[in-house]
Amino acid sequence: MSVRNALLGLLEQRSRHGYELHDAFEAIVGGERNWDVKPAQVYTTLVRLEEGGLVAQECLEQAGGPEKRIFSITPAGRQELYTWFHTPVKAEHQRDEFFLKLMLSLVTGEADPRRLIYIQRASLYQQLHDLTGQISEVDPHIELAHLLLLEQAIMHLEADLRWLEMIEARLDEITRQPIPKPESRPRGRPPKAK
Repeated sequence: MSVRNALLGLLEQRSRHGYELHDAFEAIVGGERNWDVKPAQVYTTLVRLEEGGLVAQECLEQAGGPEKRIFSITPAGRQELYTWFHTPVKAEHQRDEFFLKLMLSLVTGEADPRRLIYIQRASLYQQLHDLTGQISEVDPHIELAHLLLLEQAIMHLEADLRWLEMIEARLDEITRQPIPKPESRPRGRPPKAK
């Protein structure tokens, strides 16, 4: 959803061709190290936006080269962008790969949960170190948006580290609890309603 809406926003600014959109997207997010979007993803998204009536395409002749496809936002695209701007973004904190890994280690016994926490913590500290290094290289007078994104990432890492501490402190309690099992459901077709 984010790339789709970002492209609409960039087209609201002005009409562009695909590579211009790719480069403009990279510029606003602070480069591919922050959000890597391939040109193919931009073009695939543009096709979907066009199929949905949110963008229109115009082909321009170029001397000595292939036609240049320029994309513009449509009134329906403007409405979609307006709706997106005025709708809160839902954070997806309940689908966490580490949580799944931890739970599977408890269920299967194939990995030591404490070791998983140790490995995850070491990785988070390394990421924190890397981001802190990047912050020291950012000029807040000309790269404030990038600085804000780095600070957000650091705060998320710090929260994840606190969460790991909480899990580790409660791991014995968690392991004493029964292993979650799926509800048993009757097999076959449900009975016909009378």
